[in-house]
Amino acid sequence: MTIKISLPLRIALAALPIIFLGSCGNEPQAEETEEVAAQRSDLGEVQISPELYKKLKIGQFQWAQVADSMRVTGRVEADETRIARISAPVSGRITELEVIEGQTVKRGDLIAVIRSVELSNAQSSFLRALSQQQLAARAVTRAKQLLDADVIGSAELQRRQAELEQATADLASASEQLKVLGMTDEGIAALKEKKTVNSVVPVYATITGTVLERRVTIGQVVQAAEIVAVLADLSHVWLVADVPEQTAGSLAVGKEVKAEIAALPGHEISGTLSFVSAIVNPETRTVRARMNLPNPDRKYKPAMLATMTLQENAERQRLIPSTAVVRENNEDYLFVQTGPLHFAMRKVRLGDEIDGMRRLEDGVRPGEKIVLDGAFHLNNERKQMALRGK
Repeated sequence: MTIKISLPLRIALAALPIIFLGSCGNEPQAEETEEVAAQRSDLGEVQISPELYKKLKIGQFQWAQVADSMRVTGRVEADETRIARISAPVSGRITELEVIEGQTVKRGDLIAVIRSVELSNAQSSFLRALSQQQLAARAVTRAKQLLDADVIGSAELQRRQAELEQATADLASASEQLKVLGMTDEGIAALKEKKTVNSVVPVYATITGTVLERRVTIGQVVQAAEIVAVLADLSHVWLVADVPEQTAGSLAVGKEVKAEIAALPGHEISGTLSFVSAIVNPETRTVRARMNLPNPDRKYKPAMLATMTLQENAERQRLIPSTAVVRENNEDYLFVQTGPLHFAMRKVRLGDEIDGMRRLEDGVRPGEKIVLDGAFHLNNERKQMALRGK
């Protein structure tokens, strides 16, 4: 059966090794069908000397498992599930910056210090709310004493209790606002105890990783939620490729992948796809695919270029060595043995070269013997005979 495969191929040989059969005369040939006969294109027979015959290697095409493969350009990227974008919790001015790009930091390390008027105002609001809450609490206590002495009625006590509840809610809201601005519970407790406004906001690393970007400088005014630095845990990275839409139909999670990194020659990576995008990028008409890549030594760096080879299912194909092929007039030919010292040059249809082998698509019947090695010498003999008019 003839199978056309347009993509480059890699060969996976069958369990049994390829053994080319030696020549020992013609064997009975299978009956030729009309279709095969119509495809034959023998260019006359050539009779050679026994000396030349000894230089030839003769045998049959061999069956082997051949797998399609698709090569695409890829790149190393940081694992987005291991990236932290450290942002400014408040508006203010950067007064200290403790990291540089490429530096390794631990969770809780100081990244930057911001001096913020916004934080000062929030702390002042918290202290006012605290004062109001404490005042309302004392008013309730006093009202209870007066009610017990029949000086005031219960309605007055209820009014003061409502004021205490409102003041307590305002204090809780002010406390939450401070947390949003980056203050910890310990910092809020210290503010509550010392009642001293502090406009300095420390910014800490939220993960252990490498500083990929530092987006601010000392003295720069930043807004709340503006990115100060980008951290990434590079112990695991992604190998990502954008596969053209027309060749992405067979992509699936679990498909085998081999990859090579241009910056690491001779180092081959093996794995499987861990993700295939559910959509096609409408701008590039590609489908994103990736594999997870452990990186304990940090030798894979984000933005490194790579070549990914996506393996297809292997199919049983007919193979011949490249040394059997004679190329003339942009056509491929093989020498088929027709007698003990007789050979015919026949036009055949071949696939791409695979590790020194060619896939035989058409032109040779099962059982026919061909010249596997030495076809070049045999072709020279044919041309010399043609010049001599034999």
